[in-house]
Amino acid sequence: MIGAVLIGILALVVGGCVCVVWADRGGPAWTRTVASATIGAGRLVRGYQKAQRRVSSGNNTNSGDA
Repeated sequence: MIGAVLIGILALVVGGCVCVVWADRGGPAWTRTVASATIGAGRLVRGYQKAQRRVSSGNNTNSGDA
């Protein structure tokens, strides 16, 4: 079951990347919509990762410095 979900997510990611390239080369209007959604999702993930890094680096404590 988990494998099927992961394959589905992979298919969505690859399809989104294809639409980004196709829209950049002048594809139909629907590819520009899918490309915008794909780029927006990528920005959200990137922002989430940056926020997680800030939180984890702020919680680091040096127990060796007493």
